[in-house]
Amino acid sequence: MKAHEEVIDFIAAGFAPAQLIAFQPSSAMSERVAELILREKETSISAEERSELDHYLQLEHLIRMAKARAHHYDANDPATK
Repeated sequence: MKAHEEVIDFIAAGFAPAQLIAFQPSSAMSERVAELILREKETSISAEERSELDHYLQLEHLIRMAKARAHHYDANDPATK
């Protein structure tokens, strides 16, 4: 098992599937990421800001994968049928 798969399983198994599926980043986080993306497209961002954006994108990928796993858990849970 790859390291990221272990983390995805940990996240997906640690919450009720519906909780994880419903998770959304805060409006402040969403606004910050949108600002970084816009500034990156229009001008440039600092190395520190690039690192911040990269970290967010990595976290977003992990959360998306965990949500997909949670959908799988939810679909296979007899209690939700």
